[in-house]
Amino acid sequence: MEAALLGLFMVSAGVFTVIFEYPNSPFHQAIANADLRRFLIGVAMGMTAIALIYSPWGKQSGAHMNPAVTLTFYRLGKVKRQDTALYILFQCLGGLLGVYLVALILRDGFTQPPVNYIVTVPGALGWVGAALGELAIAFLMMFTILLTSNHKKLSRYTGIFAGCLVMLYVFLEAPLSGFSMNPARSFASAFPAQIWTAFPLYVFVPLIGMFFAAELYQSLFGQRAVKCAKLNHHTHRRCIFRCNYKQEGEVELSDRLSIPDNR
Repeated sequence: MEAALLGLFMVSAGVFTVIFEYPNSPFHQAIANADLRRFLIGVAMGMTAIALIYSPWGKQSGAHMNPAVTLTFYRLGKVKRQDTALYILFQCLGGLLGVYLVALILRDGFTQPPVNYIVTVPGALGWVGAALGELAIAFLMMFTILLTSNHKKLSRYTGIFAGCLVMLYVFLEAPLSGFSMNPARSFASAFPAQIWTAFPLYVFVPLIGMFFAAELYQSLFGQRAVKCAKLNHHTHRRCIFRCNYKQEGEVELSDRLSIPDNR
């Protein structure tokens, strides 16, 4: 499910980027303003993220779609070690398959500049600007996820908050780093493009930002404040993570459970 989710996200990202950025596209020719085109891509990607998070697969898997998210929840004791490894493996494979699928269908429109496999590379401010941008967006995304998913009234809207952040990130942050926030997403583009510019930045900086957000959240709200690794827990299906999920499909947000170890 995680493979399919990130794969579909990459398909959507590739298709909409070609629609608005491929020089021969009628949409690209009709919209001369680059900022407006990037805004429209952001809206499309944000809506895609929301749809995937609230999809049946997203509800079941937790809709991480991102190794940095999975590793952060592992660090918080909510995902088992073997599940973490499998999630990351299939996130990378799913993203890669999604990129290859778009390349197979759209060919040069996707594989050649300016789209170029939607590879993530530092913008005009160089690797420093890219690193700061990735750090900021990763921190804000994880802190928002933790803040909303562990709040009784806001938990069902976590996916909407996350999707809205994706919209803003594509529009505001993409000029700095290309907007990754996701090691699997960057790998999925870098591998077929064979462009590894600043690739370690896209692997480690999002993880640092999300770890820092998790540490800050726990310091503010307590060690037991994180209840589950799911972005959307409003489902009647059995939860696959370590949480206090009720069989009737409700979430009890309390501090009565101990934190398990990561075995």
